[in-house]
Amino acid sequence: MDISNRTVFIAGGTSGIGRELARRFAAAGSTVVVGGRRTDLLDELAAEGFATVPVDVTDQDGVDRARDTVLAGHPGLDTIVTMSGVMLLEDLRDPAHFDTARKTVDTNLLGTIRVIDAFTPHLIGRGTGTIVTVTSGIGFLPFPPMPTYAATKAGVHAYSEALRAQLDGTGVEVCELVPPAVATTGEQARLNPKALDLDAFATEVMDLLGSDPTPREVLVKGVLTHRWAERDGTYDALVAQRSQALAMLPSRR
Repeated sequence: MDISNRTVFIAGGTSGIGRELARRFAAAGSTVVVGGRRTDLLDELAAEGFATVPVDVTDQDGVDRARDTVLAGHPGLDTIVTMSGVMLLEDLRDPAHFDTARKTVDTNLLGTIRVIDAFTPHLIGRGTGTIVTVTSGIGFLPFPPMPTYAATKAGVHAYSEALRAQLDGTGVEVCELVPPAVATTGEQARLNPKALDLDAFATEVMDLLGSDPTPREVLVKGVLTHRWAERDGTYDALVAQRSQALAMLPSRR
């Protein structure tokens, strides 16, 4: 895609990867609208010159209001990025984990679907556009302390594949961004020394998004081990290795 001349809405772009991608799209020459729940972060982005809109992807009416606001101000909108998500620990031995599972599904999977549904008629009506879904390397290589997170990201991957097939011929393309662990703060870098540097990750992502044709999956080098673990015969060993992190659950200490 031509990243220099887009009108982009990033749902869940107030922090982390989403915020950095907003800045990269803007620096490339695109117009960016950022949506999110935290008004303080929206205010910070507005001070940087971004258009902003409050949105909670777990609230259907709120998503519809955000869509109407975005399209009223930016009728040429052609790109949707579904960044909203939560990463929460769960102990599956404790039935109380279900509330966490429900919140994760409602935000990561259903929230993604709500945003896509809200904007798909507009994009089809234009006859062109791009939907960028955001999954995770964990959707292909589970991280056992976050089981429902892994399940939702695997679900968004499958949904993206089906969405691409259903939108074939409409002019709307579907691109799946698959991040590995990315250090979006200094604290995260300290806790996970293997996490990718945010700046380097964003540079690689924008280079891939700018390819022609737009890749079906945006896979930075750091996520290839996750994405192709089953194909490469490393899956069982890597899951066993990652299962050592179960010690971080309070009940396992």
